[in-house]
Amino acid sequence: MCGRTACTLAAEELSRASRYRDRRGQQRQPRWKDGDSDKYRPSYNKSPQSFSPVLLSNRHFNKARTWDAPVDECVLAAMRWGLVPAWFKENDPNKMQYSTSNCRSESLLEKKSYKDPLLKGQRCVILADGFYEWRRQEKEKQPFFMYFPQSQVGKMPSQHGTTDKNSQSLESDQDSEWTGWRLLTIAGLFDCWTPPGGGEALYTYTVITVDAAPNIQSIHDRMPAVLDGEEEVKRWLDFGEVKSLEAMKLLQSKSCLTFHPVSSLVNNSRNNSPECLQPVEPTIKKTPQPSASSKMMMSWLKTASPTKRKDPDVDTTAKGPEGKLESEKQTKPSGPLQQWLLGAGSSKKPRTYL
Repeated sequence: MCGRTACTLAAEELSRASRYRDRRGQQRQPRWKDGDSDKYRPSYNKSPQSFSPVLLSNRHFNKARTWDAPVDECVLAAMRWGLVPAWFKENDPNKMQYSTSNCRSESLLEKKSYKDPLLKGQRCVILADGFYEWRRQEKEKQPFFMYFPQSQVGKMPSQHGTTDKNSQSLESDQDSEWTGWRLLTIAGLFDCWTPPGGGEALYTYTVITVDAAPNIQSIHDRMPAVLDGEEEVKRWLDFGEVKSLEAMKLLQSKSCLTFHPVSSLVNNSRNNSPECLQPVEPTIKKTPQPSASSKMMMSWLKTASPTKRKDPDVDTTAKGPEGKLESEKQTKPSGPLQQWLLGAGSSKKPRTYL
């Protein structure tokens, strides 16, 4: 299951953090689909119905000359979380009578809502800093934040650029290797819905889930289908060479994530602040012990130097048939990602777990 995510990078930084290699081995930086960078807003607490960044083949948007567009050319798009099938007949996408924010990998070929996009090759990769999951024990629920272990030593991402004199501008730095936060890459499916009465097309997606990996089973029995590494991302998006049944083999449980307990603030989707990600002491007993990869991440965090950040924009949700945006609560930031991981303002050092 995946009910909340966090994605705090600015639109320009997402493009840099999503660099990939094409079939000739050349490194490329995906551009944003026209106008979509304005739909996306960084958020510490994204919920279904909000717009999230996804990576997909640019061939999906070149229907007039479909076979001229290279299938390995990627593009970033802002899509609404919660798949609305192309065949949906209501004028309001919010009238969907069942949830499509997640879909089980085992039933992709059994339900029309997911089978049609899958067989059409409408595969995408959802990008996020990480996702939240809750562990239930008796009457309590302890939220955790889950993400890729961070092993690189370098600058951390900053939202909407930086005015620090020691930092280069995004324009002059866009060709350099990304050394910031390693984004989580999740397999998903998307569809394009147009109101029956006419209007703007709405692109939406669903997160594919699999059985939880052994190190996560104590928290929840399901997890998003994580694509670990550039090669897996490339194969999932390459619907020209990698057919649907072959691509589905990538949807496996993977013990490649680390996590730490966070505050119950995240339980309310209106709370959108760094405190949602701040490590806390777990309220439930029998927590896992820190692993080697967790210790490596903490060592990296200690050497990373903070950068100044501007206020994160408010998150958005869509209402109405044309995906009209509605602002969520805006809160003041308290610094880059490593500040909350290092427990700014707290004498206790945060712990991460596997």
